[in-house]
Amino acid sequence: MAPLGMLLGLILAFFTFSLSHQNPKEFALINPEKSPKESEQKETKAEEALDPEDLEVFHPTHEWQALRPGQAVPAGSHVRLNLQTGEREVKLQDEDKFRNHLKESKKGKRLDVNTNAYTSEDLKSALAKLKEGTKLESSKEDKARQAEVKQLFRPIEELKKDFAELNVVIETDMQIMIRLINKFNSSSSSLEEKIAALFDLEYYVHQMDNAQDLLSFGGLQVVINGLNSTEPLVKEYAAFVLGAAFSSNPKVQVEAVEGGALQKLLVILATEQPLATKKKVLFALCSLLRHFPYAQQHFLKLGGLQALRSLVQEKATEVLAVRVVTLLYDLVTEKMFAEEEAELTRETSPEKLQQYRQVHLLPGLREQGWCAITANLLALPEHDAREKVLQALGALLATCRDHYREDAQLSRTLAGLQMEYQALAALELQEGDDEGYFRELLSSINSLLQELR
Repeated sequence: MAPLGMLLGLILAFFTFSLSHQNPKEFALINPEKSPKESEQKETKAEEALDPEDLEVFHPTHEWQALRPGQAVPAGSHVRLNLQTGEREVKLQDEDKFRNHLKESKKGKRLDVNTNAYTSEDLKSALAKLKEGTKLESSKEDKARQAEVKQLFRPIEELKKDFAELNVVIETDMQIMIRLINKFNSSSSSLEEKIAALFDLEYYVHQMDNAQDLLSFGGLQVVINGLNSTEPLVKEYAAFVLGAAFSSNPKVQVEAVEGGALQKLLVILATEQPLATKKKVLFALCSLLRHFPYAQQHFLKLGGLQALRSLVQEKATEVLAVRVVTLLYDLVTEKMFAEEEAELTRETSPEKLQQYRQVHLLPGLREQGWCAITANLLALPEHDAREKVLQALGALLATCRDHYREDAQLSRTLAGLQMEYQALAALELQEGDDEGYFRELLSSINSLLQELR
């Protein structure tokens, strides 16, 4: 019997230790009038007083019942210490407790399992059911989402079929451009149809990828050949398409130079053509030359400065003259900035920098008389035109300084503009505009006069 008594004593000690560690606030009872050590000694004496042979088995129910000294508690029972009465109370575990925990775990709550009440097989079974339920819910959500997407969108094949029944064809940008090129290149197309095809094509080639696609199937060369047309409108709109395709697209620019586009554009500018046609051709030329030193080299070799000089000296071409001066200013400053950037940051590629150094634009401008041409354009009445001419004069100052100092007409023009813009700048100041447009123009004139003294 002695071993049995020792076993029961160990069981009671285990329950006491387990309860106190599971919830210290609920099961730790401390008498404030007595020290914890005294309480411990009394409980030890009470447990030693119990004779293991006299222990009586207690039969718990689902309600809390007081546990008398000497009674043994069956395994699986729930024991607590009533803080109000100081008695231990016992009841059976709730049968639905595990099911409730399982439902809560499905909602995202933590599963609080009493390992003394459930076996490892119970936990494995519950975990398997939980995973199975999660998979089912996930599968249902996926199916519902797929059904919702199917309701919002339809397969492309169904759409094509529906459009085919309506005599509507879905085309990619490439297919559209091919169709437009075929329409433009067809001998059976009327002039109106060709112009309409070019007008629509210009919309697509603004995009870099589309412009390169136009190159890939030979459409770019077809448009370049359109510059040879005897119809001014065809030349005009062909140049319109080319200007859009050239813009910031090196791959297309290279092929255009190799395909003879530069020569054709210069010929149109140097011959008698309607003003509208020359505007579009000049637009295409500017798109081809800007930020592309390879084309600038060919431009100088083909006599591009002479062609532009003839264009500027024509009557009633002031608008084109300002655009030409702006182009030359951009080319001069572009080369200057490329060289400065290479010296400061070394980011410009050696090949591109070498190409810029082979563009001898400033000597060509001096030889072709652009110092005088630019100075004469300062007499234009529009403020915007004067601004652009002043910028060009500043860019050409290093090359044309001697000519400017000897040009008496330029000095008189600058003096007159200085007085005019002093008055306009004063009006701006009266209106509270400290850094107005006319004040900037006056500053440019003053700087130029200071350089020429």
